[in-house]
Amino acid sequence: MASEARPKLAVYKFSSCDGCQLALLNLEDELLSLVGAVEIAYFLEASSATLPGPYDVALVEGSVTTAEDVERIHAIRKDAKCLMTIGACATTGGIQALRNWKDVNEFIRCVYARPEYIHTLKDSTPISKHVKVDLELNGCPINKVQALEVLTALLQGRAPHLPPHAVCMECKRRGTVCVTVAQGIACLGPLTHAGCGALCPSYNRGCYGCFGPMENPNPDSLAAHLLSTGVSRSHVIQLLRGFTGYSDAFRAASDKLERIAQ
Repeated sequence: MASEARPKLAVYKFSSCDGCQLALLNLEDELLSLVGAVEIAYFLEASSATLPGPYDVALVEGSVTTAEDVERIHAIRKDAKCLMTIGACATTGGIQALRNWKDVNEFIRCVYARPEYIHTLKDSTPISKHVKVDLELNGCPINKVQALEVLTALLQGRAPHLPPHAVCMECKRRGTVCVTVAQGIACLGPLTHAGCGALCPSYNRGCYGCFGPMENPNPDSLAAHLLSTGVSRSHVIQLLRGFTGYSDAFRAASDKLERIAQ
């Protein structure tokens, strides 16, 4: 892209915790270089100053949970040449997608004193369920180094270099003993896309699947292994229905286990 016409970048938030936007801001020194390469036209987490579209790149954090969200994401898609979702909420529906397996109206009645004031969709869904997404960056929150790589790749007009392997590879590289093999701890590492640096296993905890399913995962096989080692079916279902539980692979596996249990 020509330097005299810097590409315009917009960052939007839907239903989320803002963690992925904060990861972008945590780029610090690298962010200064990025600001020199692009024109940050819309990023309310960083500045109240905004510029109108269209935008060359739109980054979207958060899931779609209201009718207003549906209208807004269609407007954003229309205004963006490239739309990229960042984080578990935007790519898979997020932890709030736990409601998709329950009665959301019951949650509303339990939490809010005036339920009639709440207007929400039955499900929390990823952005891709509503509009075409050009690129997805997983994580809860995203890895800031991966975010920088993706943005740099977009500026250079090349495909980003993101690791295709599972979290297990990261455990091996940092010398972390497998918590499942050594201690029988249920872990989604064999199914989960790398990017976190195997953070949870390094603290003696199983992977929660924050970065979503890797390419061609086999959740049925892992579920069968965990069940054979004495992990309860309900715990395996709960593990699969975590931060990225509404992703196609994890949802199909947990639904299958639930049907068997019934």
